[in-house]
Amino acid sequence: MTQVLPSLEQLPEVFSLNLSQLGAIRLAGEENSHYLQGQVTCDVLSLPESKLLTGAHCNAKGKVFSVFRLFNLGDSHLLLQPKTTLEASLKELQKFGVFAKVDISQASELNFYAIAGEKSGTAIGKLVSTLPDSLTPVVEENDISVLYIAGQIPRYVIATNKAFNEVIDTNIPELDASVWQLLEITDGFPHLSENHIDQYVPQMLNLQAIGAISFTKGCYLGQETVARMQYLGKNKRALFSLTGQSSETLAELKQLEQQLGENWRKAGDVLAYYQADNGAIYLQAVLASDIAADTALRAKEQESLSLTIKPLPYSTDINK
Repeated sequence: MTQVLPSLEQLPEVFSLNLSQLGAIRLAGEENSHYLQGQVTCDVLSLPESKLLTGAHCNAKGKVFSVFRLFNLGDSHLLLQPKTTLEASLKELQKFGVFAKVDISQASELNFYAIAGEKSGTAIGKLVSTLPDSLTPVVEENDISVLYIAGQIPRYVIATNKAFNEVIDTNIPELDASVWQLLEITDGFPHLSENHIDQYVPQMLNLQAIGAISFTKGCYLGQETVARMQYLGKNKRALFSLTGQSSETLAELKQLEQQLGENWRKAGDVLAYYQADNGAIYLQAVLASDIAADTALRAKEQESLSLTIKPLPYSTDINK
């Protein structure tokens, strides 16, 4: 494996990732769609048409357990997400699932890989006869499922029980799995760790901006809070992408501070970050939604690290 940690500009035209940090929750059984529809923010009943959905699993107070990508594998629903949130989400889904004809488990037999880059489509075309795209984002063929993930850097996720070397061409350079974090941060897709479970309502993670909330589907766990945030304008926080530069190895970053005169005070929480070998830093944080783009920001745990807010590839206007 190529150990280099490239910056966004240094990414090769095609590369692979072994996404061992991702897992999936499987829902099988005749009531899996009906049950999941009442548990998550996205419209599960639209999955047969859309093939791939983004959504969140919340508690009764509307705080997010996990953010996932939902797709079908055979007759089962799979919720693809970081393993950091999988256990908590699985436990809650199983707790309420006893009242429905649904079997809920971790799909531990599945492995997840990615092929990404400007020429990734050519590589995927050698695995499946139909290339997934925005209109047909999931293709299931040859014992693998391929998901097209729309974003600034073209990328595809492969779900399979096969080993990495059985699926990925050895001529495609393999990069460190943390590059996936770089891609998620760049696309403004929220990444939650164990410390962030139950901390944010979906709009604080920009989920309304990436189509992860249906406001017409009917009741689901936490819906009242989510609707109140949307229609009463009560949300005061949002997800931001930031960049910086440092030759020092980063400490564990948890908080950002903003400058007020000669003083600094808490600005928000760090969700995820990535440091390239050239010192480029990409960071994702929840900040005040009305923070000025030119606000002076630094990492609390590494005060020498200055950070700049970067534009996201979507509008965060809650009314859009």
